[in-house]
Amino acid sequence: MDHKNMVATIYLKDGAALKSPEQPEEQMDVLTLARLYNDSGVDKIICFDLSNDDEEHEKNILAIRQINRNIEIKTCGGGNIKRLEDVKKLLYAGCVEVVLNGSKPETGELLQEASKRFGPEKMLVSLSTMDFLFKTRDFLKENVHELVILNPDMLPGLENETSIPYIAQIDSYDYIKVCELLQSSQIRGISGAFINDPDTDIMQIKGALADAGIKMDNFAPALSWDDLKPNEQGLIPVIVQDYRTDEVLMLAYMNEEAFDTTMRIGKMTYYSRSRQELWTKGMTSGHIQYLKSLTADCDYDTILAKVSQVGGIACHTGNPTCFFNDIVKKEYSEKNPLKIFEDVYDIILDRKAHPKEGSYTNYLFDKGIDKILKKVGEEATEIVIAAKNPDNEEIKYEISDFLYHVMVLMAEKGVTWEDITGELSQR
Repeated sequence: MDHKNMVATIYLKDGAALKSPEQPEEQMDVLTLARLYNDSGVDKIICFDLSNDDEEHEKNILAIRQINRNIEIKTCGGGNIKRLEDVKKLLYAGCVEVVLNGSKPETGELLQEASKRFGPEKMLVSLSTMDFLFKTRDFLKENVHELVILNPDMLPGLENETSIPYIAQIDSYDYIKVCELLQSSQIRGISGAFINDPDTDIMQIKGALADAGIKMDNFAPALSWDDLKPNEQGLIPVIVQDYRTDEVLMLAYMNEEAFDTTMRIGKMTYYSRSRQELWTKGMTSGHIQYLKSLTADCDYDTILAKVSQVGGIACHTGNPTCFFNDIVKKEYSEKNPLKIFEDVYDIILDRKAHPKEGSYTNYLFDKGIDKILKKVGEEATEIVIAAKNPDNEEIKYEISDFLYHVMVLMAEKGVTWEDITGELSQR
């Protein structure tokens, strides 16, 4: 049996996230909300475009692209889809699926066209009435991956009318009703305002549903506490790393209760040796650590945790990491590719913000975008010429020149290495 999904919806208006379509005045930062869903246990996000014109539509498409560059869970795009080109834009923005509006008369024809072009596994249809099911009975099942049922009143008779899997939107969380609903093999997940609420503890809900025998995508450890080897005090040290950068953030300790709590709520929970009590990181500071993975070492007596650190601050001193006091440091040549790219890029940004006399980088910025583009083109040509030379030293030199000028262009256009690596990770 597949896992049941918890599906959040982000309503987009003019590039911002709304609390709901009925509350357009209450806006939130799109990336902050998407990252929260990404870390807190949501399995999929439906990004719904509420635009009224093409200009706003493009702004919302850009917001969806930014969401997909910054999160790992899959997204589904919908809203203001009038033609095949709109479907393509959402897929090219990184959405795994696209949801069409079943109440629009043109949706049946567009669904068949889009399914043929992009595949039925990418197509969803949202429904508020049974009408679309009746009108498309001859071809719907072969052209759609799943349905999104927006009207809870449809649910009692839905499975008598179609065998297509569906996501059900429900008004509020009722544990007993949700358990009954999710027992069906045809339902793939639930959505609704309670899931969209940033204050909802998604992992707690998943844990309760899992206890009822419903298969949820939550943390099911391959090793139990009994497989590990705590010290004489019943504790295991935990080395904590940022899951994106691998930077070591802190060292803390877990006892069995802290280990079990971390698994249940998906937030790093430790045992304080000084206070002799459990503490969930960030409960007072807001700098929560969302669990991404736990790995035991070869002796099973130390844990490596990879986390998403909210706010980028792990240390109580306000520093990003607890490890900032140099003891001894030998100069060495950095070889980590991404670290080198980021360091050079940071120097370029610093030159842009604080011009330095005689700086070639500042010369390029002063001359403007046309000069920067000309140099990028020239360096690309130099790579082609160097590639014809059997000596690889020349091509290494030319590629380095090219990458430097590309980074100047990136800085000029406000594009970061995180943007680039995020885009590449979707390819």
